[in-house]
Amino acid sequence: MLKLLGAVMILAAATLYGFAKASVYARRPRQIRQLIHALQRLETEMTYGFTPLPEALLRIADQLEPQIAALFRSAAEPLSTQSGITAGESFRDALNTCWKQTALSSNEREILSQMSYTLGISDRSDQAKHLRLAVTLLQAEEQNAWDEQRRYEKMWKSLGVLAGAFVVILMY
Repeated sequence: MLKLLGAVMILAAATLYGFAKASVYARRPRQIRQLIHALQRLETEMTYGFTPLPEALLRIADQLEPQIAALFRSAAEPLSTQSGITAGESFRDALNTCWKQTALSSNEREILSQMSYTLGISDRSDQAKHLRLAVTLLQAEEQNAWDEQRRYEKMWKSLGVLAGAFVVILMY
């Protein structure tokens, strides 16, 4: 009886691990899509709405899922308090603190980090160009993420179940 309980627990743990790894592949394209929409909204807010950057970041954060919203809120917070930090530094600090909560890869982090260097230091049209460039690069990453999801999501689910079954078979 105890051996059966152990086998069920091992199988469940391995299956859950496989499903957890698969969920990262499922969340990544969705989060990239949200980043793309957020940067497009930021471009619109800056170019046409003449909205101050902290207010624009907070408005955008209200419409995003919690992991991505935390990034934009963390970037807006130091700018709202007038702590003397630049917009780029604030955005990079937010990337460092909030990145682990997301399912995004280092490629997306690098794109956002490069975009942050021009955030708030040039005129609206130049910032809009840099935001559009970041959106274009993120769209390419989104396509890669969809390809990876199709390729690896099902594999990880199956691998979790099969690895658990393999360990259980070795136990008996």
